[in-house]
Amino acid sequence: MSSTAPTGRLGVLRNRNLSFYLSARFLNTIAIQMQSVAVGWQVYQITHNVFDLGLIGLAQFAPFLVLILWAGHVADTHNRRTIILLCMGTQLLCSLLLQLFTWSGSTVVWPVFAILVLYGSARAFSQPASQAVLRNLVPTESFSQAVALSSSSFQVAVIAGPVVGGLLYVYGANVVYLVSSVLLALSLAMMACTRSAPQAMNKAPVSWHTLLEGLRFVWSRPIVLGAISLDLFAVLFGGATALLPAYAHDVLHAGPTALGILRTAPGAGAALCSIALAFWPIQRRVGPWMFGGVGLFGLGTIVMGLTDLFPVALIALFLMGAGDMISVYIRHLLVQYETPDEIRGRVSAVNAVFIGASNELGEFESGVTASWFRLVPAILFGGVATLVVTGTWMKLFPVLSRMDRFPHHAAEEAARAAKNAT
Repeated sequence: MSSTAPTGRLGVLRNRNLSFYLSARFLNTIAIQMQSVAVGWQVYQITHNVFDLGLIGLAQFAPFLVLILWAGHVADTHNRRTIILLCMGTQLLCSLLLQLFTWSGSTVVWPVFAILVLYGSARAFSQPASQAVLRNLVPTESFSQAVALSSSSFQVAVIAGPVVGGLLYVYGANVVYLVSSVLLALSLAMMACTRSAPQAMNKAPVSWHTLLEGLRFVWSRPIVLGAISLDLFAVLFGGATALLPAYAHDVLHAGPTALGILRTAPGAGAALCSIALAFWPIQRRVGPWMFGGVGLFGLGTIVMGLTDLFPVALIALFLMGAGDMISVYIRHLLVQYETPDEIRGRVSAVNAVFIGASNELGEFESGVTASWFRLVPAILFGGVATLVVTGTWMKLFPVLSRMDRFPHHAAEEAARAAKNAT
């Protein structure tokens, strides 16, 4: 890997490993998003129970929570590229199993939840390795640009996947699973084309001490702890996107194609925001930008709960995605800049627990509250709770809410100022 960054706004894409990695991740994400639309609509068609939509998230999060600390240790002690390849292969197997379930014509949904448990296990090992490996692929001076490009390519896939999945579902869930299987196989091939990236390998034996190293590191850094816990509790209550199959069916009176379009709206907002960040990265007022992004997510959720108009719901979801992207971008840079490479996998595992809890556990929370309070009140409750969490975290972590520059950039400026002074 070159020690200097390629010139130009998108010069970082000349990095061969990064280009193959982004291509593999792009195809993988499209396939997973297609499957997500198909699974949600298929389960709701079979049971017509919003609680089952919450169980979709729980089935993926439960194994993730059990395995994630070990997965972080594995990401620090084994080749991260190999881990990602094995996880992609497991995701391909899950897609094929979903196709077999559909062909069987079964009217019980527990096999779907069992497949999602296997998928959640693969994701537990994939996420720390994927987060940590990006830091190894590009020079330090190109990292913020690589993060923005990685986020934008991911969000473009999040846009395309649900639309394609919703359109293909017209021909049956088996068609969605077949196409997603092909894309997963292609992503596996693209990842195999990458070369092993250099990483600081940690050879410490497995123990509770080593497994909890990432958690101790996060706990010792108030800025990192505040950033990732904000995402956990804010998005935990704002997981209304899990209810979109019921929302599209019961509130908007729309079908799977409309559901696919609704699922793309947050990704569209996030993608446009991440593209802007690739060209104009946030360098000042970092803390206010992050809290503002989470606040926008909460407001968008409230608007979604108040409307039964498709265009308004689409705009609300778009703003939710844009707000979430700002928070994700800043949090990712804070975590990766602050973490030494030899424990980056374990710290990424802790970050993944917070993200997974906010997403999958948030989906379960939304399903439970919808079954208790009904669909629309549950969405409104989530939006209000997100705003309450945002305000509370600004009080609990004042150093984060007032942060002007990333610590990495502030240290570089201080070093330059000291050098000029001498």
